[in-house]
Amino acid sequence: MQISREKKLVMLRSLLLSRRFEEALTELCKIEGKVPGMMILCTGQEAVGAGVCAALQPEDVIITNHRSHSHLLSKGADPKAIMAEIFGKRTGCNKGKAGTLHLAVPEVNAPCTTTVVGASAPIAVGRAFAQQYRQEKCVTVCFIGDGATDEGSFHEAVNLASLWSLPVIFVCENNLYAGAQRYEEHTKVRNIADRAAAYAIPGVVADGNDALAVYTSALEARERAIAGAGPTLIEYKTYRWRGHGERDHQVYQPKEEIKAWQAKCPVARLRSEMLADGLISADELEAMERSVDAIVHDAIRFAEESPYPEPSDALEDVFAYPAMKGATPCSN
Repeated sequence: MQISREKKLVMLRSLLLSRRFEEALTELCKIEGKVPGMMILCTGQEAVGAGVCAALQPEDVIITNHRSHSHLLSKGADPKAIMAEIFGKRTGCNKGKAGTLHLAVPEVNAPCTTTVVGASAPIAVGRAFAQQYRQEKCVTVCFIGDGATDEGSFHEAVNLASLWSLPVIFVCENNLYAGAQRYEEHTKVRNIADRAAAYAIPGVVADGNDALAVYTSALEARERAIAGAGPTLIEYKTYRWRGHGERDHQVYQPKEEIKAWQAKCPVARLRSEMLADGLISADELEAMERSVDAIVHDAIRFAEESPYPEPSDALEDVFAYPAMKGATPCSN
């Protein structure tokens, strides 16, 4: 499949932005009290978010999990709003109520980040059912980790999606670890994609550190779903350079293993390929990197200068409000 220069540039920018955004977060996490809550990063596996989202249309939906920064930024989320949310500020995409683990950006059709292991699958299936019911020409992508594919909710979701031929793509980022548990310790099958056979859907294995391979496989799955042929399970083999969270000392990850995967850096890979193919000049690349640096710097400044929510803000954007004085309770 021929991939246009413009599309490759989109993916390269997404890779650079995702990497720089998380490098900044890594440094911010070293400052006591700077960033509240747990920080979970996808450093090393950014090609999945960049490649998959490049294959989507604006109307397509993504349902993601706790390692979501690259997914959301690649889908077009505002870095300022994401950063402010991570800082717990009112100007964040969820008004400071979500933090890094429950980010939602409805304006780019990313309505849900869930930290419940395996929960993104049934949510995505529900959204895909709505798309099918409304006869919409769009798809839902479910991002899920290798450990989550052991959950019953995942298998129930894939079974139903197959049964009803729903327009959903199950994207498994197999980074070799479910928390601190190595892949071979929690799953017997050689490939997560092998499980697709049980549900009579295609199972695809691709290089999750190659943004172009990710894009190609995701685009094929989208075309299949749009044509009414149902879901696809894609397993992207990749690796997270950092621990499960920023306070994880990674004692279970061999240093040699980390170094070996760092040598397969997805950012460096696409950057080198595009330079070698003459698709971007050194000056153009430098300008893109400077632009990305400025975006991340502005996002941090915006987050730092933004106000925290007021206590009364906790009552906004909820489904049930405290009973108003004199109100008559409804009866069923």
